[in-house]
Amino acid sequence: MGVICNGITHHSPGLIPYCATFFVFTDCMRAAIRMSALSQAGVIYVMTHNSIGSRENGPTHQPIEHLASFRAMPNVFMLLPANGNETAGAYKVAILNRNTPSIIALSQQELPQLPRTSIKGVEKGGYIISDNSSGNNLDIVLIGTGSELEIAVKAANELRKGRKAVRVVSLISWELFDNQSNAYKESVLPSSASARLSIEAGSTFGWEKIVGLKGKAMGIDWFGASAPTSRLYKEFGLTPEVVVAAAKEFC
Repeated sequence: MGVICNGITHHSPGLIPYCATFFVFTDCMRAAIRMSALSQAGVIYVMTHNSIGSRENGPTHQPIEHLASFRAMPNVFMLLPANGNETAGAYKVAILNRNTPSIIALSQQELPQLPRTSIKGVEKGGYIISDNSSGNNLDIVLIGTGSELEIAVKAANELRKGRKAVRVVSLISWELFDNQSNAYKESVLPSSASARLSIEAGSTFGWEKIVGLKGKAMGIDWFGASAPTSRLYKEFGLTPEVVVAAAKEFC
C-alpha cells in the first residue's frame, strides 16, 4: 500500500495519495515510508489506534516505540493531533508539504474539542493551550500530545485550584516545532521554566530534549496490555490525578 502511494506521487504529482491502517502496522510498511522520506514523496499516512487506547486489541496492536522511531526518521512530519481542530490542521500541513511525507496518528477513543486548540497552532508544531501565569513566572509547564492533551488540561485545572501558575502546551509535531524561530520556541517553552512535565502514551525515549534535565517524561516504556481504555490508562499511570501528584514534586 505504501509503495503504491509512492508510485502515484512520483507518476502523477497532481494527485495526493493517502493510505491508512493501525499505527502499529507501520512496522510492516517502514521501508515504504522511509522511501517516501528519501525520495521526497509527500504521501499522507493516516494511522489510527495510536496508543494503548486501542483497548482489548492488546499489546500486539498497541504502538509504544513507534512515535520515537518516526521522530528519528529524516524528512518526516510525525503529527499527533488531540481532536478535530488539530486533525484539520494536520491535514493542512500534510497537503501543503509536497516533498515531505506526513504521518497523522489518530486515537481510537473519543476526544473533546478542547478550548484554544487550533488549525493555526498545528502549523507551528507546538503552541500554548492555556496559561494562568503572569510574565512567564511559571510554576510548571505541562506538555501533552494527542489524547493525552486532555489529561494535561485536567491536571492543570486541578493544580490551579492550589494557586499554581501552570502552562499547558500542545506539542503535536516535534519537527514543525523545531522549524520555528528560537524566539517562538522560547515564547512557548521559556528556558526559565525548567519544571516541565510531558504526558504521552508512548515511549519516553527522546523526551529529555523537550523537558530538559530537570523535567520529567511520563509515558510507557514497556508493552501495553488488553483491557478497557480507562483501566489501561490508570494501570500505566496516565491519569490527571497521577500527573497532579508528579507536578507537585516540582511546585
